[in-house]
Amino acid sequence: MSDDNNKKPDEGRDGRPGLGEDWARTTLERLAFAALEEQRRSRRWTLAFRALVIILIVALVVSYQAAHMRAVSPGGRFTALVRMDGTIEEGGAASAHPIDAALRRAFAAHPAGVILDLDSPGGSPVQASDINAEIWRLRERYPHIPVYGVVQDLCASGCYYVAVATDRIYANPASLVGSIGVLMDGFGYTGLMHKLGVTRRLLVAGANKDFLDPFSPLTKAHKAFAEKMLAQIHAQFIAAVERGRGPRLEPHPGLFSGLIWTGYRARQLGLIDGFGTVGQVARHLFNAPHIVDFSPREGFVTRFAQHLGASMSQAFVAEWLSPMPRMQ
Repeated sequence: MSDDNNKKPDEGRDGRPGLGEDWARTTLERLAFAALEEQRRSRRWTLAFRALVIILIVALVVSYQAAHMRAVSPGGRFTALVRMDGTIEEGGAASAHPIDAALRRAFAAHPAGVILDLDSPGGSPVQASDINAEIWRLRERYPHIPVYGVVQDLCASGCYYVAVATDRIYANPASLVGSIGVLMDGFGYTGLMHKLGVTRRLLVAGANKDFLDPFSPLTKAHKAFAEKMLAQIHAQFIAAVERGRGPRLEPHPGLFSGLIWTGYRARQLGLIDGFGTVGQVARHLFNAPHIVDFSPREGFVTRFAQHLGASMSQAFVAEWLSPMPRMQ
């Protein structure tokens, strides 16, 4: 007869007492179930996070669409506002693409008038010319909607190129207005290279491929060609000013020389029409004190990428390696 009390425990391979196969199986099962439960928990957190991201994106889109619809159809008499701040450059907030789109939305909403709020030192003649042309196009398409420019601290060079396309321009007596000119600047390092014993090794296919290369001497031919190119762009700028301001301009020998004027002097020269703020223009000239802002908006990621990464590299290339014409 067997006696349970006399049973010996299982022995391991070394002959010592073991825990048996049941214990090992149970332990493995518990580990497997624990791993599966951890995977389920991780999957649930992943799904929850994705759902939260989707909800946030949908909420942002709905909020944007709602704000856009309110801006497009605000109801009642109102003044449309479009701000143009900062340097006018491709890809920036004051480039032609966002400003033109904002102006189109503003006019399409049929306001009492459109105010272009200006505060910029200028920039790209291409971008400024594009915005200028779009304002003229919208004025022809919506002849019953006036568009006025209102200068804050500064409206110089390319900014003024944009402003002259509006029906009227207003500023503060202390604002800075004008600078009707074009520049192309850069640096030359040939003297420094000579002192350091550095020789430039540049191979080109095309006699003028090294045009304005900062590490090569500036030749008379290249200088003359650059000055001729700047003169052509300057002539386009002058023609735009004369088209927009017409007989309102007063003859002055320095008017198109690149000088900048105070708002007080700019009014005397016919560069602006009077003094006023955005609110004053909306209330007294448009008789529509309610202002709806159609200005372009930049997202956080866009601003971060532009100002931290892209802007730094573009500024380095523009200022140090590749001079470009600027209305600034």
